Amino acid sequence: MAFEDLLEDPVIQKYLHELVGPTGMPVAAAPPDGEVTDEELAEDLDLELNDVRRALFILYENDLATYRRLRDEDSGWLTYLWTFEYDNIPENLEEEMHRLHEALEDRQEYERNHEFYLCEICSIRFEFGEAMDFGFECPECGSPVESMDNDRLVHAMDDRLAALEDELNIDA
Repeated sequence: MAFEDLLEDPVIQKYLHELVGPTGMPVAAAPPDGEVTDEELAEDLDLELNDVRRALFILYENDLATYRRLRDEDSGWLTYLWTFEYDNIPENLEEEMHRLHEALEDRQEYERNHEFYLCEICSIRFEFGEAMDFGFECPECGSPVESMDNDRLVHAMDDRLAALEDELNIDA
């Protein structure tokens, strides 16, 4: 899939934005063909060099960019030539979805195995042990905490897990 096609996908745009943030997004959204230096990118995109380097490093950490070093024989300075590797994005997104699935399963188990109490004034949620330690009173405002039904939350997690399992072809 070509860079242009990938970058038109709103899911991939969001993924890149989450990785590099708003300052690095111009770097991630404008991958050049072939190799480019960080200085060239900073100049072409009219960005601070440190912002470009930060974005490139984040892309590198996520296997979305590679570099090779060249040493200037006269000055000894190193030049980094960057190449964007956006072919890895679908695989990275799938790994993220697997991590999300695992985290959601863990959270759902936590929600199912604990009893919660809520201060309706402060909107603070306590586990049973915490509520008991505070004498079933909110430590912030002193009002009584009430037993909380989290069935809607658990059911929403069921739905989200089912959707992820369908997307990832996981047998539940």
